Amino acid sequence: MKVLVDTSIWSLALRRKESAYDPLVRELEELIREFRVHIIGPVRQEILSGIRSKEQFENLKKHFRSFPDMELHEADYECAAEFFNIARKKGIQGSNTDFLICAAANRYGMTIFTNDKDFTLFQKCLPVKLHRSRLR
Repeated sequence: MKVLVDTSIWSLALRRKESAYDPLVRELEELIREFRVHIIGPVRQEILSGIRSKEQFENLKKHFRSFPDMELHEADYECAAEFFNIARKKGIQGSNTDFLICAAANRYGMTIFTNDKDFTLFQKCLPVKLHRSRLR
């Protein structure tokens, strides 16, 4: 099954050398080797935002081009807004990008790989499935 990887996992993987031993990072590496990793444009934007040096930004941008953006449609944005409203009625908060990840993963039939606890809450009221690391 294809996996939509959230910014939180990418951020963990891009940290200093100590993250190389993290089981979540090892799982991401395994998913990449299996050609199962997908990304959406807003996640790419979050990853690249805040990079201080131009050289590091260009290098990271080049590496992330290995992961083409999944195509999003207006229905995905509408679904994300609907998911936001459903969650809010249940007292659950999240970012616009989080709900767009949920909408895209739902439409494409993918799991979401994240360590953001909000997604566990989203599962209580939205049709999302989380990827469970095999290496934990």
